[in-house]
Amino acid sequence: MNIFQKKPMVAGLDPQTTNRLLLAELVLNSINDGVVIIDQNGLVKLLNPAAARMTGNADYSDALGLSYLSLMKLETGEGMVVPDSQNPLAKAVVNNQAWESRNYYLVTPQGGKTPVMITLTPSGGRTADRIITFRNIAEELAKEGEQTEFISTASHEMRTPVASIEGYLGLALNPQTATIDDRARQYLTEAHNASQHLGKLFQDLLDVTKLDDKRVRMNLVPVDVTNTVREIAGRQMTAQNNKHIQYTFGVEDGGGDKMQIDQLTYAMVDIDFLTEIINNLVGNAIKYTEEGGRIWVSVRADGDDVLINVTDSGIGIPPENLSHIFQKFYRVDNSATRTIGGTGLGLYLAKARTEAMGGRIWAESVFGEGSTFYVALPRISQEEYERQMTVQRNTQMMPIKPPVTTTANSLSGAAMKAVASQPAPMVAPQPTVAPAPTVAPAPTAAPAQPSQNTTSVIQ
Repeated sequence: MNIFQKKPMVAGLDPQTTNRLLLAELVLNSINDGVVIIDQNGLVKLLNPAAARMTGNADYSDALGLSYLSLMKLETGEGMVVPDSQNPLAKAVVNNQAWESRNYYLVTPQGGKTPVMITLTPSGGRTADRIITFRNIAEELAKEGEQTEFISTASHEMRTPVASIEGYLGLALNPQTATIDDRARQYLTEAHNASQHLGKLFQDLLDVTKLDDKRVRMNLVPVDVTNTVREIAGRQMTAQNNKHIQYTFGVEDGGGDKMQIDQLTYAMVDIDFLTEIINNLVGNAIKYTEEGGRIWVSVRADGDDVLINVTDSGIGIPPENLSHIFQKFYRVDNSATRTIGGTGLGLYLAKARTEAMGGRIWAESVFGEGSTFYVALPRISQEEYERQMTVQRNTQMMPIKPPVTTTANSLSGAAMKAVASQPAPMVAPQPTVAPAPTVAPAPTAAPAQPSQNTTSVIQ
């Protein structure tokens, strides 16, 4: 049968164009990556067999004309379904923005789950088609898991002797515990600084492995982002004053005489994550800004986002390095940066923490003139902020149930065995009056321990 009879849409085209279209179709049909092309309204115009297979659609022609959201159901690594209203892919489609993530599982109607790398690529203006590609990364994650476990174990084991070295060097430099000459003090100071840098590297490695392995649990709470960022950034005033840096916080770059009122902005964030992100960005701005320079921090509403910017008048980032600065272990290497310490993990951790909260982070820079780092977090309204604050207060004020006493005669043999096998309470009980011989207080369950984010300040 003539192929043009099976594909009348190519009829009337010149042979060269027809061959290109058929070649493109052959490639799409043979690759293992899923490819879905949608229009500006999110309706499927094309999907290849791999996409049909990975989304659980046996006959991919049935998916044409449907919303891509009905085909691509996503779950987080913790097994939570991602609702359409909070789907970052859906937001990127609406805004016609490039987007990429490895944090989600693709769920099929049959219940299958596949960890995927998802990429959204706009093909033109807002009315142009969008191209969604995704691939199975199960094997990659397994290998990365082995590497992560090794790095985590090695970092944990090496951190202890490094801390001991740092401690002994600190004692040697303390005039109250040791007497040394100036030359020895210079050598020991260099060694002490190196041990601190090494300890910081090991801590950053531990933080990276916990984030990559999803072992750090977030605690999202409602916050006034403007005042929270103001307070966090202000903690580094001493370091800025030591370099005589002019610091400005506000909605405007402090260049005019007009007084501006800071906007009230609200978001659901993990306080520890936000603290680490702001500490890293402001700390970097201080490190890479020469004495007497300027730093400006601002928070403002930007559509559905809260937009934080940290701007400096420092050395800037060369254009060829700008797209790599959020990669793991990447550091700009030039004559201006070689004397500035760093682990190459700070911006990677800032990106991981920002994305874990559903946000985005990026940078703009002019080499030799300065840089601006932006953090965009999902914004909530003042009404939602107040509602979430009420929920949080009510949760904190929930009364603790008193211990229940149960008569021993009312317990069956199996129940007595279950009670006896319960763990002892972690907090010593208050002394009570001895009960009657036939009555025994049932042991209370051990209090739940709050989860903690063990993260460190990134310099």
